[in-house]
Amino acid sequence: MKKFKFSFPIFLFMCSSLSVLAQDAQVSLQSPEDSVVISRHIYGHFAEHLGRSIYDGLYVGPDSDIPNTDGVRNDIIQALKDIQIPNLRWPGGCFADTYHWKDGIGPQEDRPTIVNTWWGGVTEDNSFGTHNFLNLCEELGAEPYLAGNVGSGEVKELSDWVQYVNHDGVSPMAKLRRENGREKPWNVKYWGVGNEMWGCGGNMTPEFYANLYRQYATFMGDWNNSGGLFRIASGASEDDYHWTEVLMRDIPKHLIEGVALHSYSVIEWNDKGPAVEFSEDQYFKTMTKALRMEELINKHLEIMDKYDPEHEVALVVDEWGGWYNVEEGTNPGFLYQQNTMRDAMIAGATLNIFNNHADRVKMANLAQTVNVLQAVALTKEEKMLLTPTYHVMRMYTVHHDATLIPVELNGVNYTYNGKSLPAISVSASKSEEGKIHISLVNIDSKKTNTVEINLGDLEAGKMDGEILSSANLQDHNTFDDPGNITPKEFKDFKIKNGTIEVTLPPFSVVMLSEK
Repeated sequence: MKKFKFSFPIFLFMCSSLSVLAQDAQVSLQSPEDSVVISRHIYGHFAEHLGRSIYDGLYVGPDSDIPNTDGVRNDIIQALKDIQIPNLRWPGGCFADTYHWKDGIGPQEDRPTIVNTWWGGVTEDNSFGTHNFLNLCEELGAEPYLAGNVGSGEVKELSDWVQYVNHDGVSPMAKLRRENGREKPWNVKYWGVGNEMWGCGGNMTPEFYANLYRQYATFMGDWNNSGGLFRIASGASEDDYHWTEVLMRDIPKHLIEGVALHSYSVIEWNDKGPAVEFSEDQYFKTMTKALRMEELINKHLEIMDKYDPEHEVALVVDEWGGWYNVEEGTNPGFLYQQNTMRDAMIAGATLNIFNNHADRVKMANLAQTVNVLQAVALTKEEKMLLTPTYHVMRMYTVHHDATLIPVELNGVNYTYNGKSLPAISVSASKSEEGKIHISLVNIDSKKTNTVEINLGDLEAGKMDGEILSSANLQDHNTFDDPGNITPKEFKDFKIKNGTIEVTLPPFSVVMLSEK
């Protein structure tokens, strides 16, 4: 595959109180030589037992006055269907390594409660369990991604869970599943073997966890993993490259299909800043962290390539997104935050990075789906709103399972307080029908940037445009005004002689789609 290349020249800015002279960005589309497919699973989501994510977010119970299907809100179901959600990770997160799945099956009155020690210390009644989650995934047409308990669980517990949800023959766990009302198995493919084992998963060393992982992975299947499980090891936090090195070195490749990576766009862990009333300084720092995803992926992949030159093991970024201080008056352990145009910038730029690394990044999960962190939906009693992040996810559905078109970008900079970031982000793909799609992001807080796209050997017909933008970076949707920020038709581009010239407003996301 021809790698996409970025080069950011140094610009001389002639500033006055009235104007800034800018230089155009140039993008060249390359022929998709290796037919790398942008897996739809890059657009996955994450629903942890955390705050109002599950209870009052996804799940209101079958007796609720809010319209629901088996207790899950119908408005949430429809919203997730509309963005073609490919997979959903559950039950955590940190919660996963305290969760015992057998407590969430069988008659409701027989289920024990659980104290959510990680997120607010609240007591949950286990009314939303394995059947609820897997049936929801079936309704959504999404692949379930189950996170197993390694930190406080046992090998047999995870092995039994695999058998409970996947075995179609005669076995104690299959019998128990049938007694609980489900005849056929769900055939769950994606499994996380613990979560953040370097932290809330047990504060383990990578060497200890690598051996523990080998034990768990061995008993999840048979000699040849004939069940086709996609086993994902709990990977590094941010730039812990030693963690990745140890896992790739010490875990035999026949026992592992993916290595996770967690990275959040956090200004400072002890002072994350507000979700809405943030300054440009805080915005710039957030985007600095978000764009660092490019460096993290490159360096982790360099290690993975050393031990896996055949690219048999995938990189799975199963937690990413913006993280700020919670909204005033809300439980600090519930991680409820608003979602602004800043979050749209994080989403658009990060998804472009994932797309451009689609040869090795095969799955990712935005944290989180409803009412937590960089959510795509927020709920308040019977009301629901869709966030700017949701709209970016919907715009990018055209990239799902499309063929990656490599890009070369000579960009322009977003400069603030003497520091610079790449202002433009881009990725491109070709659908099965041969239609070209180009996603562009301009993160500059003040400057309109013009991008010249050279189609090269590719031929494009007429194109439609769609844009997500607003007057202020801090703008967001509210329950009183849920349509404040929505995508609009975009016409500020011209196609001539194999070139597309696009004018991108400040902090905007644009999708160009061949008709």
